[in-house]
Amino acid sequence: MTRTAQCCCGACEIEVEGEPVMNALCHCDSCKRRTGSAFGWSAYFPDAAVLARRGPLTLYEPPLAPPGTQRWFCGKCGTTLGWSSASFMPGHSGLAGGCFVAEPLSEPTITATDAKRCPWLGLPETWFAVP
Repeated sequence: MTRTAQCCCGACEIEVEGEPVMNALCHCDSCKRRTGSAFGWSAYFPDAAVLARRGPLTLYEPPLAPPGTQRWFCGKCGTTLGWSSASFMPGHSGLAGGCFVAEPLSEPTITATDAKRCPWLGLPETWFAVP
């Protein structure tokens, strides 16, 4: 199956093939800041499964993140669509799960950095929790 993650204004897209190898909510400080929310929805695909990046994507390399950390966001509306890290899941691209609107992803099964989860946020007990 081919899916497309698209920004808010529709100017940028990242197209992928297949299912994510990891589908998780992450509660780390970086994901909270990236989304402006209590967590980030992260879907990781092998780099080979990324078929296309289209539109005015802007590259950002966070200065306080580990070397090799990159984020791509829409240069028009600012939506963060994807990221990669040389230290976490090298060879994979993380994509914002909520940006797959036309072909939604399945339910996440992992809660990452769960120790930093907001205490009011309840999640299914069947999910795998990574402290």
